Amino acid sequence: MSTENEGNEVPKAPSAPPVPVDTPAASADPAPPAGPAPHASGAAAGAWPPPPPPPAVPSYAQGGGAGSTWGASYAAQHPEGPKPAGRRGGLIAAVLVAALVAGGIGGGIGFWAADRNDDDATDSTTVSASDTPADLKREPGSVAGIANKALPSVVTIDAQGGNGEGGTGTGFVYDKQGHILTNNHVVASAADGGKLAATFSNGKKYDAEVVGRAEGYDVAVIKLKSKPADLKPLALGNSDRVAVGDSTIAIGAPFGLSNTVTTGIVSAKDRPVTSSDGASSKSSYMSALQTDASINPGNSGGPLLDSRGAVIGINSAIKPAESGGGLGGSGQSGSIGLGFAIPVNQAKYVAEQLIKNGQAVYPVIGASVSLGEDTGGATISQEGASGSQAVTPNGPADQAGLKPGDVITKLDDTVIDSGPTLIGQIWTHKPGDKVKITFERDGKERTVDVVLGQRKGES
Repeated sequence: MSTENEGNEVPKAPSAPPVPVDTPAASADPAPPAGPAPHASGAAAGAWPPPPPPPAVPSYAQGGGAGSTWGASYAAQHPEGPKPAGRRGGLIAAVLVAALVAGGIGGGIGFWAADRNDDDATDSTTVSASDTPADLKREPGSVAGIANKALPSVVTIDAQGGNGEGGTGTGFVYDKQGHILTNNHVVASAADGGKLAATFSNGKKYDAEVVGRAEGYDVAVIKLKSKPADLKPLALGNSDRVAVGDSTIAIGAPFGLSNTVTTGIVSAKDRPVTSSDGASSKSSYMSALQTDASINPGNSGGPLLDSRGAVIGINSAIKPAESGGGLGGSGQSGSIGLGFAIPVNQAKYVAEQLIKNGQAVYPVIGASVSLGEDTGGATISQEGASGSQAVTPNGPADQAGLKPGDVITKLDDTVIDSGPTLIGQIWTHKPGDKVKITFERDGKERTVDVVLGQRKGES
């Protein structure tokens, strides 16, 4: 499969590394909050208090439906959802019971205290914390301070396709012109004849349209059709300077729960990741930032912030638990502490291309490589896609002397263990960059310089 045409077939997910992951973007619409827990004893009919209804089932507790996309709608997956009215009744009953019990206890304690005051009054030894406004002020550098500042610039994206299917993802304000940066798989269902809407943390909702999408990078830019006057872009950090162990803050709408904030650290850098939402024949490749901040379906497209509140990545994918259902399994699995984000430096480069030209430009070496697992490198295929030549005549690889059968083991100082790893590393560069490729031929190791070519769009 060619690095220029990696979407012509669906490759097997490579073994770790690269990490096969789920793209947790478009979660189904969430169920309302679950009702009170069932009473411990089973009350008979007509008894007081009346028994509350059974606990509601959250939207993400059931099967994920056919296919392997996070974008399947809640209605399609769960035709018989919980009934809000029944849960409301249960909640009222529980509140009444709590009030009665508290009242009874309070009366008893009041009588006991009054009786004690008559005989043997004592001073209280408890200490109350001060609750003055000055004491409750959060420091700007705290997680609460950063979240408070960032939340107004993060949106929950509702993407609906022409057939009514869709889901929920996240995005954030990229500039004052109303551009929102997100993942391609968040908005893909609405790209052709669908509807897009972005809801801010204050509840205000705005219609939006797709400006451009890059499937290979899994980056997309949408634009608000009517932007608010007080639009505030999030500050972009420098993902090249991120270090393992740095603090992270993720903001998004996991399982449709908008404005959710989680924290963690940068667990690893340059993690080769291949992902697909299952709705497209093309995969996305990234050299990702890994974080243990909780990321779930619906977080995709949201910002991964550093300890200053600057964006260092776009949350894009998760590694699910093997027994948690996952894509194509019995249910949508959640975070196990293995989340992956597109480095913001790469996302910014792609976003600028999409805003300017409506399409992305990909760097390429002009050679088809195997996408198999555990190959010990990226092997140049004997034949390219659709019977084409594996090495493009007069292309970058051809000019450097690379041939079918060569096994690429390094790109600059990065070890290459598979075709997807090579693609992800190439895509961290730009067309025209010179890279050093180490490869094996006939049992001998060789090194050549390759000047990267380019491919425009998703062809």
